[in-house]
Amino acid sequence: MEKLYAPWRTEYVSTNKEKIEGCVFCHIATNPLEEDELGVLYANDDFFIVMNKYPYSPGHIMIIPNYHTDKLEDLDPAIWVNMNLYAQKAVSLLKDVLKAQGMNIGMNIGQIGGAGIAEHIHLHLVPRWMGDTNFITSIANTRVYSSDFNKIYKSLKKEAPKYFK
Repeated sequence: MEKLYAPWRTEYVSTNKEKIEGCVFCHIATNPLEEDELGVLYANDDFFIVMNKYPYSPGHIMIIPNYHTDKLEDLDPAIWVNMNLYAQKAVSLLKDVLKAQGMNIGMNIGQIGGAGIAEHIHLHLVPRWMGDTNFITSIANTRVYSSDFNKIYKSLKKEAPKYFK
C-alpha cells in the first residue's frame, strides 16, 4: 500500500480538536475574534472571504454570505452582486500574491451538485498553475498539496487590505 503524508489534514482528523457544532460558515460569520484561527481574509456585514481549510489547490478561498441559505435564488441580489465584485478583487489578490496563472470560480449547490457543505452556499475561487495537477490524481485518486496553509494565509492576509476596500 502506498502512503502519502498529508500533514495539513491532521487538524481535520484529530480527535483532540473540538468540532464546530452546526453550520461551520455561520460559526465563522459570528466569531470575528477567531478570524486568524478560522482563516478569514476579509469580512463585512454581508459576506466574508475565507481560506478553504481543505483546499483543492494552494490558496483556495471562498466568498460566503453571512445569510444562511442553501438556495442561491434566496440570496439578496445586492449581496450577490457585491460578492461577485469582491471575487474580481480576490482574483487580483491571488494572481499578484501567489502568482496564480489561472483561476477556477464556481459554486456547488446542494449535495447532488457536489457541495461539501450543502446547507450554506459559497463561491469558490481556486487558483491554478501550469502543471498543478499530475498523474497521481489520475492513478491514485490523490491530490498533492505542496504549500503550507499558514504561510499562504499570512501572505494573503497581509496584502488583503490593499484589495478589499
